Amino acid sequence: MTRPNSNPGSVVENIRRENGVTILVLAGDIDLHRSVEMRERLLEVMSEKPETTVINLSRVDFMDSSGLATLVEAMQLSRRYGGQVKLVGVQQRVRSILEISRLDSIFPMFESEAEALAS
Repeated sequence: MTRPNSNPGSVVENIRRENGVTILVLAGDIDLHRSVEMRERLLEVMSEKPETTVINLSRVDFMDSSGLATLVEAMQLSRRYGGQVKLVGVQQRVRSILEISRLDSIFPMFESEAEALAS
């Protein structure tokens, strides 16, 4: 099931559900203001307790600490119920931030959604 974004310019471009996997496609820079919406949508998704949540960051060029905190919160929530969070298409600038904060060691990262789904 695909739910397109009804709010153009929104950080969450769309949400799809396929065989127990929820895929969120994010877009744009994720800063303090935009991470609020990202958090709301991720909490909504996590309340459904998907087995796997794939967060596609291929259209995200920048993410600040508020975006990172939101990803960590999603990871913690999913672990509480036995789920997992995977990141896909992490651009170099965002990857560098994940590496500096050592979050690259807790988030499985994949080049494509297909790779994440196959793992």
